[in-house]
Amino acid sequence: MTDLTAPVPPSADPVFAADAVPARAVEWRISDTPVPYPDALAEMEARVEAIRAGTAPELVWLLEHPPLYTAGTSAREEDLLEPGRFPVYQAGRGGQFTYHGPGQRVAYVMLDLKTRGADIRAFVHDLEEWLIRTLAAFNIRGERREGRVGIWVDKQPYGGAPGQEDKIAAIGVRVRRWVSFHGVALNVEPDLSHFAGIVPCGISEHGVTSIVALGHLVTMEDVDAAMIASFAEVFGGASEEE
Repeated sequence: MTDLTAPVPPSADPVFAADAVPARAVEWRISDTPVPYPDALAEMEARVEAIRAGTAPELVWLLEHPPLYTAGTSAREEDLLEPGRFPVYQAGRGGQFTYHGPGQRVAYVMLDLKTRGADIRAFVHDLEEWLIRTLAAFNIRGERREGRVGIWVDKQPYGGAPGQEDKIAAIGVRVRRWVSFHGVALNVEPDLSHFAGIVPCGISEHGVTSIVALGHLVTMEDVDAAMIASFAEVFGGASEEE
């Protein structure tokens, strides 16, 4: 998951912090079994329209997918290194190729941005902050990098060489008439060898890692709890679980 497909208007400083928006209930959905990618796309499309129409609340959907690759609108054919390894889906978002699979927590974020400041850059900044705070709950320092989308980890404290960095979380959103969809993907304990079938997000000079690969033994339920708590800190609003 990578970048944006909606035009980005001029932006002020981020305005999505908890004290910047009124409290509201955000519905949370947690799927216990892997969700086929086409089914997830159809569900998101329907929910975005319902949020726009005012007939459904905002939603954060936590799930896993079966092993697959997704191609954004900027995906380059040469970055699909093993075309026959897993199914490849057109994602309809910006960016390039990414991998989804078991052990990776995908969070699809469907929010009404018009009521949250109407600032896409600020929204992406706060998605990053959400991931950084979630990782901090497990004593992992996630960091932004200029010119690179996603959240990165300095590997030197984990025995890596100076300057070695791995990506631990991806961000890729689409915005339609100020309602967001797609979202973030956090590597909890995926099979990291599955990333070898693509050039993840078009970046070949850095690797990928996960929470468990860094030596932090956590469950998906632990991660979900941390994501729900840190989401409220960053975006505000109460949560309602489905």
